[in-house]
Amino acid sequence: MRPVAAVALAGGAVAAGFAARRLAQPARPTATVPTLVAAPDTAAAEATGVQQPRLAGARGHIPALEGLRGLAAIGIITTHVAFVTRMSYGTPVRRLYGRLDMLVAVFFAKTGFLLWRAHSDHARRGRPGTARAVVPYLRARLVRIMPAYSVLVAVAMVLLPQNRINGPAVWLRNLSLTQIYQRKFLVSGLTHAWSLAVEMAYYLALPALWSGMKNLRGDRARWRLPAVGAFGLSGLLFPLIPWQRLRLLPRGVNDQILPPSFSAWFASGMLLAELATARPGLLARLSRGPYARWGWWTAGAGALLATTSTRWFSEGFHHPSGREYASRNGLTAAMAFFFLGPVVLAPAGTRFRVLESAPLQAIGRWSYGIFLWHLIVLHYAFPLTRTSLWARRMGVIWPVTVAGSIAVGAASYRFIEEPARKLLSPHA
Repeated sequence: MRPVAAVALAGGAVAAGFAARRLAQPARPTATVPTLVAAPDTAAAEATGVQQPRLAGARGHIPALEGLRGLAAIGIITTHVAFVTRMSYGTPVRRLYGRLDMLVAVFFAKTGFLLWRAHSDHARRGRPGTARAVVPYLRARLVRIMPAYSVLVAVAMVLLPQNRINGPAVWLRNLSLTQIYQRKFLVSGLTHAWSLAVEMAYYLALPALWSGMKNLRGDRARWRLPAVGAFGLSGLLFPLIPWQRLRLLPRGVNDQILPPSFSAWFASGMLLAELATARPGLLARLSRGPYARWGWWTAGAGALLATTSTRWFSEGFHHPSGREYASRNGLTAAMAFFFLGPVVLAPAGTRFRVLESAPLQAIGRWSYGIFLWHLIVLHYAFPLTRTSLWARRMGVIWPVTVAGSIAVGAASYRFIEEPARKLLSPHA
């Protein structure tokens, strides 16, 4: 790894280790941060009756993850505002604005963690088969994603004048989330939907992954970590293959936006799921205490900042080389791992006051709608503020876009997402 990135990541690790060393002495049990729970986490513990510390991410809802998701949504909006106001390049701060869209990795990692956790826990307990049936799982995913997205496609196609030339084929590709497999797939108001297309492909691939690993259970569950790691590594190798030059892909299809390029992002969350459901080890010890989390987050911030270096990476929205793209994706996979790690590997009952605050919980709950609708809100922020496109008025456009996106996201959750869930998956 390059020197500065290595220093940044090592600095975070040292900080985490220092915090853990200070906080590793036995602590007095409190009502808010229990050290032991009655239910053991492994099959061996169940057999012996020995209690093991339970980690926050082992099961159940994790409020702090909603807060992280909300922050990631605001970061993605920031990059898109910076791009259209020409504030995503030129200075270190502007280059950071231009790379906050890499927080999509946090979305993917959270998805990987939540959807994989039941299967890792199932295997650690030595239970046969798989934790979830395929059909109900896919139904739940479709109900979560498609109703609000379908409304977005219809609104973008009808409301934005530049989309009125699009015919039924363009509608169908976007509604089916297959647009990324075509050349020149970008459509106004829907350019960010590439990430939903990638996520949908992952939803479809996940049953094959968990079925392929269903025999890695009980004593053999220790092989699950390297298996998930290999899956993540495949995403860093995929961009290095010259697909176009070898004529293995149709001409004009962007291989850097195809689902295999993002396996490392999903795998970072899957690795955390494996760690959260296993017997607590070194990484769990490095997540104890109220200060240890800052070591993790410092390392994550260092990984993100490394992607802004003009010595290693191109500036702005340029098509990078395969090597550069793989390096950037590797750093952002590490970023997502470090950002989510102290939340899911902390002892059960650990509180994160800011991430669990009411405003961030609301933004996290509405984050899917915020993400979906923010480009249309951004489109109308310019005439609303009497600003011309590409004008360097990020300070004007950003607050209008963020406020408008939160309002529309809240409405999307209230009037589209929740009614659709209750109607189509009433028992979910």
